[in-house]
Amino acid sequence: MDKNGFSSFLLGLGVGVGIGMLFAPKAGSETRDLIKNKAGEGADYLKQRTGDIRDSAGDLIDKGRDLVNRQKDTLSEAMEAGKQAYRDTVGGSGAPNTGMSS
Repeated sequence: MDKNGFSSFLLGLGVGVGIGMLFAPKAGSETRDLIKNKAGEGADYLKQRTGDIRDSAGDLIDKGRDLVNRQKDTLSEAMEAGKQAYRDTVGGSGAPNTGMSS
């Protein structure tokens, strides 16, 4: 649920409680209990959504770490291949270059 959806939920909850109090055919204590129960349901909903968002954020962080690690591995492999290509080019046929002429 995005920010607008959450705002709409809270607005709807408030309007519903207000209308319920105006047209409630119940006694004051029953109405207060009903409001208390609905507020508890709203709090439970918020706790659940917070937990869901926290889990989603954790999953995104884990995916980001995996991606960074894969990129580091790829970069390390590319650097090693470049070093080997340099060694092969500088070393000529692979024989060690001692710096002495024949």
